[in-house]
Amino acid sequence: MGGFVFPNEIHVNWGLFIVLYPYITGLVAGAFIVSSLYHVFGVSDLKPVSRLSLVSALAFLFGAPVPLLLHLGQPLRAFNIMFTPHLTSAMAGFGYIYSFYMIICLLEAWFMFRKDLVIFSQTKKGFVRRFYSLLTLGAKDISPKALHTDHKVVSVLAVVGIPSACFLHGYVGFIFGSIKANPWWSTPLMPVIFLLSAIVSGIALLILVYTISCKVRKVEIDIPCLVAMNKYLWTFLIFATTLELLEVLHMGYEGKAEWDMVRGLITQGIPVTYLGVQMGFGVLTPLVLLPFGRAKSWSDGVKKTLTVASGVLVLIGVLAMRFNVVIGGQLISKSIAGYAQFHWTLLSDEGVIPALGILAFPVVMTLIMVRILPPWLEERKLQTVNSNVTPLSTRWELKGSGK
Repeated sequence: MGGFVFPNEIHVNWGLFIVLYPYITGLVAGAFIVSSLYHVFGVSDLKPVSRLSLVSALAFLFGAPVPLLLHLGQPLRAFNIMFTPHLTSAMAGFGYIYSFYMIICLLEAWFMFRKDLVIFSQTKKGFVRRFYSLLTLGAKDISPKALHTDHKVVSVLAVVGIPSACFLHGYVGFIFGSIKANPWWSTPLMPVIFLLSAIVSGIALLILVYTISCKVRKVEIDIPCLVAMNKYLWTFLIFATTLELLEVLHMGYEGKAEWDMVRGLITQGIPVTYLGVQMGFGVLTPLVLLPFGRAKSWSDGVKKTLTVASGVLVLIGVLAMRFNVVIGGQLISKSIAGYAQFHWTLLSDEGVIPALGILAFPVVMTLIMVRILPPWLEERKLQTVNSNVTPLSTRWELKGSGK
């Protein structure tokens, strides 16, 4: 402890689980934005990851509430916010926003993969065949007209999903930014900073997932797609970093009484995680490496290495940013005259190992989802399978004509 600290600040109440909550939620929002860049804005270079980004977003969306539920003493009470709605509660807002966004993602995934589900329900055998038949919900018409309708619905859902994704993670920043008594949190820029860092982390995640999936399947990486993700990652990283630095510079320029505490927090409380990990490894290094990963003079192997390395560093940097916000804000005493301390543990209720387990959960969900909904199924393979499958609408026409 340092300075004057109240007795109830000896223990940090929000630990690593709450750090992972905005981190995983940000990965969801960022991955969905990448999918929307193709389906809404027509960025053709991102087509190889358009389906993978939606599957990844859906898988991580299943893991988003896990840290909160495990943080609660009675997880089953979480459903009370849905049964007894309190529309003015910022905390309860997550239940409504999350539920709406989950519906959007599930509907978009169903319409996007409906053709594949129908094909699998007609070509697989045994239990797998019945499973995919159940997922089709009885809609087995894969005629060109029906598929065109599916595409239009996906586009509409992607448009609706963009503000939903932004609101989902901007809301997390709003939770912290609305706490007026904490100078490290209380800023109107907090929702925007959280949103931009979420987009950055989502793009970095897709770079890593796409590269690993290509290596595992022994498929060549689409260099234009990787370069496009490199470009968007670099652009959004600039915006996110600029706002974060402007926030700190603005507090320093105002020079209010709270600035001394914030400056002490940065230079004494969290210098390693903030200046070293977040700004050094997570921001400055990728900002330098990413342009080289797009240089035409470099070989494809060098582009892959630099882009993937930058993506890993960005993921680590955004995680450090979440730690610095959640934990760092609690280190400032409510008396604004001292600092508390955060003690690392391994196997406690919110220790490092349980936190790693929570972080691994959406990764496992992603592995399961890509097995159920293969996002990299090439069009030529689908066309080959389609040649052996008669669309349902054509079957009814043949039956009606007596052929």
